[in-house]
Amino acid sequence: MFKKHHREGNAHIIANVILMAYSILAILPLFLLIGSSLSNQQDVMRYGYTIMPRQFDLSAYNYLSQHVDQIGRAYVTTIGITIVGTAVGLITTALIAYPLSRKDLPGRRIFLFLVFFTILFNGGLFPTYYMYTKVLGIKNTYLGLLIPNLLTSGMYILMMRTFFTTNIPQAVLESARLDGANEFQMFALIVLPMGKTILATIGLFIGMGYWNDWYNGMLYLTKPQYYNIQNLLTRMMQNIKLLTENASVAGRAGAAPLPSVTVRMAIAVIGVLPVVIIFPFVQQFFVKGIAFGSIKE
Repeated sequence: MFKKHHREGNAHIIANVILMAYSILAILPLFLLIGSSLSNQQDVMRYGYTIMPRQFDLSAYNYLSQHVDQIGRAYVTTIGITIVGTAVGLITTALIAYPLSRKDLPGRRIFLFLVFFTILFNGGLFPTYYMYTKVLGIKNTYLGLLIPNLLTSGMYILMMRTFFTTNIPQAVLESARLDGANEFQMFALIVLPMGKTILATIGLFIGMGYWNDWYNGMLYLTKPQYYNIQNLLTRMMQNIKLLTENASVAGRAGAAPLPSVTVRMAIAVIGVLPVVIIFPFVQQFFVKGIAFGSIKE
């Protein structure tokens, strides 16, 4: 008995060491990103990226501080679009997933096939662009950042539907129906409270999609006042690249050389830092939701 417990204890220690090593490897790029953004441009060019700067240099952040108004406006846009898009996307996903989790839904297999079909195929870039710009008229509006991702994803619907099917007892729903509850009351008072885990998980996915979205802004936005943080930072990197390529002209004008490499790192820090701060608060729901949502019937 003692040897068995001793072997189990050693196995737990080894597992913890391995997981700790993986965790360190996963977080190292973040420290490398921050350290490089605080480094001197010449040191990075000469010695490469380092976690601990050889000499601290805030030139990259000083450059970004010159555009603080634009960055602030872009942050407000990103936060607003992320909150609204995540809330509406969750509601849409849940309203589709819950009926599909009910085995008494007429035509259930047909609807499941249609949802699964959207995962495999889409209309293509040109028809999508034409519909959004000519029919819906979302070009150069905030809807250009919101609408294209608003109709959620078939994968999220199937994950939530699987969670509802495997984790919400039918007996509870039948009991509520016998007590006089209608479908909307059961959905709002029973299904949603019992599905907090999968809602948090899908909400994280949808929110991350909106926060990191630069593609829709590239397609549908040409006016800077509508840019989100990703589009603004992408445009700033393009401008830095253009100025760096024409460094000789800037030199004749007496302009100081731009810290182009470290600015890229600082831009990445600005873009990822809010996500790093928020993620620990939803991690426990994320892990549970992934585990339950992947269980097959």
